[in-house]
Amino acid sequence: MKGFIFALLFAALILALCGVNQQPAGFAEGQFLANGPLPPIPVPPDNPMTGAKIRLGQALYFDKRLSSDNTVSCATCHRPDAGWADVTPVSEGVAHQKGTRNSPSVMNAGYSIPQFWDGRAVWLEKQAVGPVQNPIEMDLTMEELLSRLNSIPGYVKMFEEAFGTKPTEEGVARAIASFERTIVSGDSPFDRYMKGDKKAMSPAAIRGMMIFNGKGHCTPCHSGPAFSDYRFHNLGVGYKDGKFADVGRYAVTNDPKDMGAFRTPILRNVALTPPYLHDGSEPTLESVIELYNKGGIPNPNLDPAMMPLHLTKREKADLVEFLKALTGELPKVGPPEKLPE
Repeated sequence: MKGFIFALLFAALILALCGVNQQPAGFAEGQFLANGPLPPIPVPPDNPMTGAKIRLGQALYFDKRLSSDNTVSCATCHRPDAGWADVTPVSEGVAHQKGTRNSPSVMNAGYSIPQFWDGRAVWLEKQAVGPVQNPIEMDLTMEELLSRLNSIPGYVKMFEEAFGTKPTEEGVARAIASFERTIVSGDSPFDRYMKGDKKAMSPAAIRGMMIFNGKGHCTPCHSGPAFSDYRFHNLGVGYKDGKFADVGRYAVTNDPKDMGAFRTPILRNVALTPPYLHDGSEPTLESVIELYNKGGIPNPNLDPAMMPLHLTKREKADLVEFLKALTGELPKVGPPEKLPE
């Protein structure tokens, strides 16, 4: 029964998050309420949040011993001081190897069912163990990781407290996912404005909100409380000489219509996480808006929602101010005082 209730509640949440919110020409403030405050983060019934799991996940997240050369942790590429993302276009893994994609923010990631830019993992539990086993990122097999954890008495004790077992792959995944579900942004100027504080946003940000919901044509993809539909769209980024540098979702589905498509990112706290897009190719919000303003990069699979917007200089500036108004209070979360020994 508990699982059934969770399924119903989460289905309702996803309907809210994924609903396309196309607005008529006459903007009405009430029509924007679909993009209201964040609801409580969904938690799978088979992995309830507990203090022991969260503490274990926190230690694992910040521990560089989860990489083959002890130089890379989850926090290396998803930094608390960088909006839980990274400051470089692509992150550096073990042996100074560089990946091919920008590190998405972990903040609010628990609201998304598909994980990674191409959606190859479902839920945080599946995402959590991927980077550890990636040869460019952390470069440990699961057998090697579990051997390390089982050799550290402090971790053996924490796994026993959290799960009643020795370190296991399932335990690693569930603990990190539980910790990541605590990384949620707080109240933003936008939220306060929608609750009735009409001075919470600047006049420019209010104008930008109207553009976002109207002429800017943003809400077909950036809808719902987290400002993402969690679907996959082709903007043409990386398309050159008739091919994509990164095929995106196609690598997962092998469906030609998914060629060059990537998951819609969450826009809450987006001002804190430059550079942008799946390859980190756009350094600023202004440059991202300019890409959208010109209608993306032409290619055979360009998303139908992509079209020239003809925004004025002021409209683009106002749109940036609105995106800045989505910056909420940062979670007071950081590394543990001491890692297990």
